[in-house]
Amino acid sequence: MSHVYQLIWFRQDLRIHDHAALWHAAQTGSCIAIVLLSPEQWQRHDDAPIKIEFYLRQLQELKKQLDSLNIPLIVQTIPLWNNIPQFFISLLQHINFQNIYANIEVGINELQRDASVQKLLNQHQKELVLLHDRTLFPFASIRNQSNLPYQVFGAFKKACYQRLQHTLPQCYPVPNIQQPIKLDLSALAPTDIHQLQVECAEKIKPPITILWNVGESHAHNLLDHFIDQNLTDYKVSRDLPSISGTSQLSTYLNIGILSIRQCIQALFRQQHGDFVIQSEGQQTWLDELLWREFYQHILFDFPQVSKHLPFKAATQKINWRDDSVNLEKWQQGQTGIPIVDAGMRQLLATGWMHNRVRMICAMFLTKNLLIDWRIGEQWFMQHLIDGDLAANNGGWQWCASTGTDAAPYFRVFNPISQSQKFDSNGDYIRKWVPELAHLDGQIIHEPYAKDLSKNLNYPKPIVDLKISRARAIEAFKSYL
Repeated sequence: MSHVYQLIWFRQDLRIHDHAALWHAAQTGSCIAIVLLSPEQWQRHDDAPIKIEFYLRQLQELKKQLDSLNIPLIVQTIPLWNNIPQFFISLLQHINFQNIYANIEVGINELQRDASVQKLLNQHQKELVLLHDRTLFPFASIRNQSNLPYQVFGAFKKACYQRLQHTLPQCYPVPNIQQPIKLDLSALAPTDIHQLQVECAEKIKPPITILWNVGESHAHNLLDHFIDQNLTDYKVSRDLPSISGTSQLSTYLNIGILSIRQCIQALFRQQHGDFVIQSEGQQTWLDELLWREFYQHILFDFPQVSKHLPFKAATQKINWRDDSVNLEKWQQGQTGIPIVDAGMRQLLATGWMHNRVRMICAMFLTKNLLIDWRIGEQWFMQHLIDGDLAANNGGWQWCASTGTDAAPYFRVFNPISQSQKFDSNGDYIRKWVPELAHLDGQIIHEPYAKDLSKNLNYPKPIVDLKISRARAIEAFKSYL
């Protein structure tokens, strides 16, 4: 144990290209990688089985990549995060490591976990070296003239544009191949990754996993295809759920198979890395990436959103309805509102839902059904392969009018008009609500509009949209 190593603690960043912690650790000496799997913590955070299974598959890919660099990977199961600090100290009995390198994570539980690790390491003259990696700009670096965090996206975006005009964030290279390391880790109980995968697979429908391939090369192929084929029309096509108009890269960004810097570099590749916007599609996707950035910074600057609390404190007083019957109908795609049911069924069948439809479904639950946004937020996290605390929370609070820079409480999407506008021929509905596939493009959006007694193998609407809209506005009016 005379040789001293650096530990690289991989979390939501399972790649070797453009990896801040990996690069910095490798500059200081020989490295050993470690991944800690925490099944009980996954349950507490409502992580979807499909998301965990996807993570475990990518973990096996990461091991192959690290092997090519002669970096050993240790995988250990630590059921809860509060056991992690002591684990690292006990690891010193087997590995003489100097410091631990990791990329910053900003949920309140993640920050507390890392603070506890740092405190205990410091008692043993060691450091947890945290690097900025998940966002374009370091946390607490985007501030207004009063040196306060932005709460409005437009102003935040303008500040980001100014920073990007100065210089685009650059990617870290892959470290050099290091000398092979011989470790005797027989005293450490190995984690059976395959068994964890089997347990996850038992909780999800078998066909889902084949929809989502892992691997950095696959993620980069998706990115390149999107930039080359979809970017030009993205401003319009992103809102049409019946076509593949979105990037669908959130799944790969979420667990770090792809980095945000790689996305930005690809976006401006034709401009040779200069911040020059040449199309509406290019600007629209940049703005979408900055919405992701915005919600990550909100999570850091306003930790209450990590604690099941609304960003707007006054909305904590909203009298949400307890309606378990209609909640279940929403969850299972049986509301009688075709576009809502199509989205909820797509989620159950694939682990993903088109972003425009996510907004429609979320606003229907929080406004038309007046059910607490936190219940919907939890349901999405329990089923989304790209479930991300910052983005999911930000999206739900936007729709519920409880969040920062959220939709005004009186802005209530009409799901029928949304459906007619963005799925005009009803193709998306036909795919996910086959009971209505025989209806034409005018009737399919609201099949019972002219005849409630129509005999269809499809539920009638569980709520009157006009009446429920007025009810929601009245419920919010007293507090906003």
